[in-house]
Amino acid sequence: MSRLNYHHLYYFWRIAVAGNLTQVAKELHISQSALSLQIKQLEHNMDVALFERSGRRLILTDMGRRVLAYADDIFNKGEELESFLNKGILAETQHLSIGVLPTLSRNFVEHFVSPLLAKPEVSFSLTARGMSDLLNGLTNHELDLVLTNRPISADTKDAPWIVQQVSRQPLAIVGPKEGKIHTPFPQGYESAHWILPGKNTEIRTAFNLLCATWQYQPDVKAEADDMAMLRLLARDSGALAVLPPVVVKDEIRQGLLEEYQRLPDAYEHFYAITTQRKFVPQVLMELLQMSQNI
Repeated sequence: MSRLNYHHLYYFWRIAVAGNLTQVAKELHISQSALSLQIKQLEHNMDVALFERSGRRLILTDMGRRVLAYADDIFNKGEELESFLNKGILAETQHLSIGVLPTLSRNFVEHFVSPLLAKPEVSFSLTARGMSDLLNGLTNHELDLVLTNRPISADTKDAPWIVQQVSRQPLAIVGPKEGKIHTPFPQGYESAHWILPGKNTEIRTAFNLLCATWQYQPDVKAEADDMAMLRLLARDSGALAVLPPVVVKDEIRQGLLEEYQRLPDAYEHFYAITTQRKFVPQVLMELLQMSQNI
């Protein structure tokens, strides 16, 4: 194989990150045809296909994603070196792109990212997407990190994901403060109305198990997968809800809701998903380490 041309690799890196050749050509002040030719030359020299076209977008091939991991390492470190040589300090700012499930508790997300707010040299963006789009964002290096309450398999040899449990929150029965039931479940709950998460959620499974243990049939008035909607229904409906108290911590503090009792040995688990890569931003490693205390 011919000696690697780092100018061509840099052009590849910029296109891979942006996903748009036209945009990168404009930013680098070169023609699209010249840029395209140099990418083809890089592919020829490396004897691999780095991109495939999908409409107007360029999508990384499997080999392209592997090459991007090395390019990330090379050019991110290069930018740090340039900043150090010019200013005697490391790069002034670091940015994290974080993807979250739309149904995830906003209070959990806020708590997770709160350490970043105390770092003046760090900025971040939060993007809500469906699970498949989140994983695609990781694969294409649009996202540095994904937060979810759905575990995914990462136990195969070639799995691209690194899955880390960053928190677990106890589940509880929550309801209006003035109507609190003081007796242990299911005593006193015979006429209760319920607002519950969807049937395929971890929370609902735990509650169904509790009901089956006591042969209790809940009167379900509404179901919602979205934690923000579940929070509103719990606050305004007068019905009982099953969720992590952290979701309604503000309502509990204001005296609108109260935790009636915890579900025994029942938790909602939260996961951080990253992708295997050569270069991992220092701020991301620190954030994942701090998350163990959530």
